[in-house]
Amino acid sequence: MIFTGWSTPLDLLGEEIGQREYEGHPVPDSIKDKVGTIIEEDAMNVAMIDPIFDELAALPQSPDFAYLQPNDLEGIRQQRPDGPRQLGTVNASEIQDRLHGAWTGRAAGCALGKPVEGVGMRGAKGMDGRTTIRTYLENRGHWPLDFYFSGADASDGIKLPCELSQRENIAFMEPDDDIHYTLIALHVLEKHGADFTWKDVANAWNNCLPYNAICTAETQAILNYNNARPRKAQAGTPAAEWVTPEYTSTHRNPYREWIGAQIRADGWGYACAGNPELAAEFAWRDAHWTHRANGIYGEMMFAAITAAAFVEHDAVRLIEIGLSEIPAQSRLAEAIRAGLTQAEQARNFHTYMDWVQEHYGDLSPVHTVNNALVVTGAMIFGQMDFHQSICTSVEGAWDTDCNGATCGSIVGAASGAKGLNSSLVAPLNDTIKPKVFGFEDIAMSELADRTRKVHDAIAG
Repeated sequence: MIFTGWSTPLDLLGEEIGQREYEGHPVPDSIKDKVGTIIEEDAMNVAMIDPIFDELAALPQSPDFAYLQPNDLEGIRQQRPDGPRQLGTVNASEIQDRLHGAWTGRAAGCALGKPVEGVGMRGAKGMDGRTTIRTYLENRGHWPLDFYFSGADASDGIKLPCELSQRENIAFMEPDDDIHYTLIALHVLEKHGADFTWKDVANAWNNCLPYNAICTAETQAILNYNNARPRKAQAGTPAAEWVTPEYTSTHRNPYREWIGAQIRADGWGYACAGNPELAAEFAWRDAHWTHRANGIYGEMMFAAITAAAFVEHDAVRLIEIGLSEIPAQSRLAEAIRAGLTQAEQARNFHTYMDWVQEHYGDLSPVHTVNNALVVTGAMIFGQMDFHQSICTSVEGAWDTDCNGATCGSIVGAASGAKGLNSSLVAPLNDTIKPKVFGFEDIAMSELADRTRKVHDAIAG
């Protein structure tokens, strides 16, 4: 057994305990005690650790688990509420501009949040992430957030990374997974069209993405895919004989409900502008080999929202459309519905976020559910204004570049490039320089044009 990936086997095992309990499978103390006896020096001892994974996989689900969370597309559709499914064709004279706005919004939101991703998740100087971001900005006279983060020293001991995305240096969108996966979606659709499969996505990762540009659930899934599918499978042996999405998404993959799939939603939404149901289906194909349950639903919901934003511009209505494509009795749907209620009562975004932290702050800072609440809250309190919504999403902390990028896609699609009256746009010079083979230096206007051709083919 090859046992490497995002983290050590021991760390993966610790994460798996929490994940099994989140899925409604109580983990007995006997297993937790067994894990506790494995010291760090044995972190790579597969013979000690591997059997415990099998014990965890065999645990029964509690009869008190209140959620219905299928992983197959048919099951998901059976559990979803009523929805519009399709909103209509986007005006041909507008689609190019809206796609340009969406690509620009994704890049601007990602670049804005990139330098504070680490402190947004973990905080600094004993503060939580949201307080750290606010303190950093206040110490430099930049609160509330209104432009890219400065790297200036304010003698507070907080230093930010990603200098290429700081206001003193920014000249393009630098490499980031939140941009990479949107480019991968375009690549897959250009090559395979609307009939693409999850294996086409996996093969695109192998062909186009450096392994060290892939994280958490994606690392484990592509590792599982390649370990279970020998190279000779590429020489004619049917891949179905080697690997399944159930295996790639669950085998030693405790990150299967984290944010990795959610950040991959946008490209499918762009291609299916005006058609949230099809966008959600494309997102399912992309997500179900790396994620399970709410990890899948996060990508489906935001793909549907993004597709709908090309036609519908009201934040609450967009969120309701997204909810209509995921199971009503899922943890994600429950949280988003509660968030909508709380948003009606909260004085502002930060009192709303106080509630989010109180109820969902125990989740990983890169979990699907809590970060989805940041994005939907920013859409509402930012009133779908391009600039304000993106800045608000990054003030919410946790996975700041992911949330800024997702929010930016939605409001960018709704605004169109001509409506982007924001200081965040010009410094990027309409340019992305990612680590995706075939897209090394490309204009967002070119990406919009190529995406429009994909969209037109699918719509036709």
